[in-house]
Amino acid sequence: MKIRLFVLIFLISAKLLFGQNTPKEYTEKVKKAEAFYKAKDFKNSANNYSEAFRSNGWKASLNDRYNAACSWAMASVTDSAFSQLEKIASQFSNYNHITGDTDLNSLHADVRWKPLLEKIKLNKEKADAKLNKPLVEKLGSIYNEDQNGRREIGEIEKKYGRDSKEMQEHWRTIIKKDSLNLIEVKAILDKYGWLGPDVVGNQGNTTLFLVIQHADLETQVKYLPMMREAVKNGKAQSGSLALLEDRIALRQGKKQIYGSQIGQDPETHAFYVSPLEDPDHVDKRRAEVGLPPLAEYVTHWNMKWDPEQYKKDLPNLEAKEKRK
Repeated sequence: MKIRLFVLIFLISAKLLFGQNTPKEYTEKVKKAEAFYKAKDFKNSANNYSEAFRSNGWKASLNDRYNAACSWAMASVTDSAFSQLEKIASQFSNYNHITGDTDLNSLHADVRWKPLLEKIKLNKEKADAKLNKPLVEKLGSIYNEDQNGRREIGEIEKKYGRDSKEMQEHWRTIIKKDSLNLIEVKAILDKYGWLGPDVVGNQGNTTLFLVIQHADLETQVKYLPMMREAVKNGKAQSGSLALLEDRIALRQGKKQIYGSQIGQDPETHAFYVSPLEDPDHVDKRRAEVGLPPLAEYVTHWNMKWDPEQYKKDLPNLEAKEKRK
């Protein structure tokens, strides 16, 4: 399956490159580029990436340059694809991804491909040499335990129904695995603190967040200060912290800040943004932690974001949360 690097956590984001505020024209051009890519109009996608980079003095995030290379490769403009990849070759270390990315198949026969891969492989080897291999392996296993059951939820719900005996049994299995994973992760956090990607890799770092995000409220509150400090020190993602902050707030009977938590009506099964503080300025807060606009985020649940309507609906949404 083809994987684009729009949202993978391990890539350097535009926020890291540009600071808290990504230039507006740059952001708009990148969004157009992504839209053209999804529509399989690869030439226009690539051109919009170029316009985005030009608008910012040819500065760009690693993620966007990689995606620009994919679009140029799909458009059969080989020189431009290599130009983008060469610009990130000294930083990019995800060898497994680039060698399996079918977007770049048209580059494989070019004499520049193997030397490029050698650079990226060397980056990977240097990065891997610094990792705590036993912890990477343990957290990799925990990650799979955390995610595998959750990936099956949609299929089981579709086949048996969300309130079925099969779904209830599946959730019992997930909860049991979560409790075992939490024992392991708490032991790691209590011994080492919040470990960054430089020690446990990107997936291992993500695993620490996922297990705490799926833990009980008392545990979440306990490790929240540790994660806040990790974000300050570059050892955790600010966007992940925002999700944890939102979940804790709702569990404490407060409103969420970033709109990351989505509820579902038990009777109608309709999705909704769980009670949110100051809906008019949520996108500003989301941008500050590297999250996309709420209107874009809620499309994953086939919803539309209308702040004015949301404010009218908010009392009813709060009542739903209290009943839950």
